[in-house]
Amino acid sequence: MTIFAQDADFARIITLFAILAVIVVGLVMLAVFAKFFRLWIQCKTTGAGIGILDLLGMSFRKVRPDVIVRAKIMAVQAGITDSDGVTSKALEAHFLAGGNVNQVIRALIAARHAKMNELDFRLATAIDLAGRDVLEAVQTSVNPKVIDCPKKGSGKESLDAVAKNGIQLKVKARVTVRANILQVIGGATEETIIARVGEGIVSAIGSAETHFEVLENPDRISKAVLGRRLDRQTAFEIVSIDIADIDVGQNIGARLQADQAEADMRVAQAKAESRRAMAVAAEQENLALIEESRAKLVEAEAEVPRALADAFDGGKLGLMDYYRLKNIQADTDMRSAIAKIGAPANPPQEDRDGRRVA
Repeated sequence: MTIFAQDADFARIITLFAILAVIVVGLVMLAVFAKFFRLWIQCKTTGAGIGILDLLGMSFRKVRPDVIVRAKIMAVQAGITDSDGVTSKALEAHFLAGGNVNQVIRALIAARHAKMNELDFRLATAIDLAGRDVLEAVQTSVNPKVIDCPKKGSGKESLDAVAKNGIQLKVKARVTVRANILQVIGGATEETIIARVGEGIVSAIGSAETHFEVLENPDRISKAVLGRRLDRQTAFEIVSIDIADIDVGQNIGARLQADQAEADMRVAQAKAESRRAMAVAAEQENLALIEESRAKLVEAEAEVPRALADAFDGGKLGLMDYYRLKNIQADTDMRSAIAKIGAPANPPQEDRDGRRVA
């Protein structure tokens, strides 16, 4: 009897533990159901196709169920189903990759309404993971945006270019672009568009013979710029380029000519100063030669008395010969004095540059 009593007590304990386990499991399931009940009801009522176990698995995978459910409901309501690649698993993968799930779904819905068949779920997720705003790209493709050239806040009021006649023109342009969905990934941004349009405008004005041609036909700038296909390898497609304003600036050609003339004048003055310095140096050299000659003359004159003395001592020169030589010298001095009587008292003098002075 004791053995049967012990078996009965063991069976009651097992039954009690089983009941407690069932109660615990039931409470856990009730808590989980209560936590995801609202999201599960939304999925059921909208046909999103996400079950309660899927929601529980999202929690284990560190995925926010509310984000996935909201995105899936938006897609289903817009007619985007699993056949378009928008599955709960794909949404979870994009969320775990760091993408913006809601932004991608909103972009797909906008593209579906705008009948943009080139945008699918894979391309939208790729654009989003590349760091681009896929929704903004779709909106720009549907509703083109206007870009100011030069860009506001860049510090430049206008694009300055010079025609062939040297007149400066200040231009403001507006570029209308739409997004090119297929080139959003890897395509250049609007800064490249602004730079290319500015380059095209400067080139178009620079090829004009006169600034009057540009002022008479501003559309020639637009045609020239559009013909260069500036939107290649960019995320945009240029719809139109409109010249908003053209102002006449400075006469750059005349200013350059004036600067060149002034530079030439300075070069000529430098060359003249160089020639004058060379002339002064040559004059100083000649004066040095004159002084040297005078020194030689004085030296030679100092030798005359010595030569006379030697001549007298040697008997080569007599006293009468000496008097005769002195008479000839006196006659020469007299003739020189008579010649100076007819000459002006103050003969004109010359300065270092060869000019006569009073």
